[in-house]
Amino acid sequence: MKTTTKLAAITAILAWAVGCGGDDSKQAKSATGPDGRPAVSAAAANKFKEGLGQLEAHDKANDWSEATCVATAQLFLDAAKEQSGQFSEALYDAGVSYQRCKKDTEAKGIFKQILDKDPKFHRARAQLALYAFRDSGEKNYDQAIAELRQAAITDAQFKNVEALVDLGMIYIKRNNKQPDNEGASDLARAKKFIQSALAVDDGFMPAFNELAILYLEAAKQGVGRSNNMRVRTNVHKEKKADTQALELAALVCSQAIRKNPKYAAIHNTAGMIQVELGNLNSAVGEFNAARTLDPSFYEAQMNFAAVNMQFRGFDKAREAYEAALRMRPNDYDAHLGLALALRGEINDSNFDGHVKRASAELAAAKAASPDRPETYYNEAILTQEYKAKAGGASADAELNNAKNLFGQFIQKAGGTAEYQDAVKRSRERMTEIDQIIKFNHETAAQQKAAEADRKTQAAEAEVQADEGNAGDKGGEKK
Repeated sequence: MKTTTKLAAITAILAWAVGCGGDDSKQAKSATGPDGRPAVSAAAANKFKEGLGQLEAHDKANDWSEATCVATAQLFLDAAKEQSGQFSEALYDAGVSYQRCKKDTEAKGIFKQILDKDPKFHRARAQLALYAFRDSGEKNYDQAIAELRQAAITDAQFKNVEALVDLGMIYIKRNNKQPDNEGASDLARAKKFIQSALAVDDGFMPAFNELAILYLEAAKQGVGRSNNMRVRTNVHKEKKADTQALELAALVCSQAIRKNPKYAAIHNTAGMIQVELGNLNSAVGEFNAARTLDPSFYEAQMNFAAVNMQFRGFDKAREAYEAALRMRPNDYDAHLGLALALRGEINDSNFDGHVKRASAELAAAKAASPDRPETYYNEAILTQEYKAKAGGASADAELNNAKNLFGQFIQKAGGTAEYQDAVKRSRERMTEIDQIIKFNHETAAQQKAAEADRKTQAAEAEVQADEGNAGDKGGEKK
């Protein structure tokens, strides 16, 4: 939920402060700005400017500890205090500062405070709309759209580019195919508002990124797929997306990267597009660029790991999944991915340790989301291919455990199309397990019979030897 402060608004605030009496704060407070609100005093403007400098510096250094975000927020709060709290821009940036270190309760409180005093302050309304949407589990689309339309269109009159892009993003997520007076579908409506943002600011990178995502989604919808900004696991099989729409999405990314190669999100989107086009080398480069520019970019870490898994680059995948888990310790996909990377690294020297670690990661994934089918499939593979092959008296028990896990996967996968190849492989493996167990039993029986024959032959040979020795002794007596 990262946001930016628009320079035009900042310039206007500082310019009005300078024109209203220099250091004479009482004189400044007695004047009014162009919008009828109290003019900003020089003292307030100086604290506001200092806060902006800190915000920009910490963003550039990616240095947002709790201490830095609280200190930066305090500069903006002090600026607002100079105006007796009547300084919405400063309060808003205090909320933005809190967001940087995920102090969302404090940020929401400030945005609500702003909106209570200044109902037309559209940036605060837009932020509260996004928080409400997230708190609903990203399900309350209609309320989010209504609030963002109020902010972006009614209050900001199409001048708030962040709100326009966020409105487009919600439309893409809702993906309603029904027409209304804004467009033929949610994708058409999203395109309209994203392009409106670019018309206001043709260098606004989130708008480029969301436009590329829109074309990517259109490419997937063309073959009946839904949007998912993440490379999938080994269980899924998906239809190839429409190439023409993908190339249009790639063009948008290319244009955006030329404008600003340091914007991490556009590299992640470009990577997803390259995956769909089958250019995995290009994809892994884009994902690596995204996670290098922003090491806290969870999706980029996950995508980098997943593509490396396809290259059998298990060590790089493991490192990226571990980085993702440091950000989201209870994330299902990161635990599952790490389990697969560890499984891929298993060799004679690390066999016991890696099998144990991979099993623990699968258990963590299952605990995070017990009904996800992928866990059961991959636990079955680990059990059949490694635990059962470790040998010993438990081999058959482990094989039966693997067969049971494949059965659970089939049950949980149901008739979902994306799992059907894995369901087919599971049934084949269950048959294979039955054959292995049968062979093991037959082999064991044969070995037992052979051992019995060997013992009988040995006993008979011993008897014959004893008889021969007895005969020899008898001959000696004669």
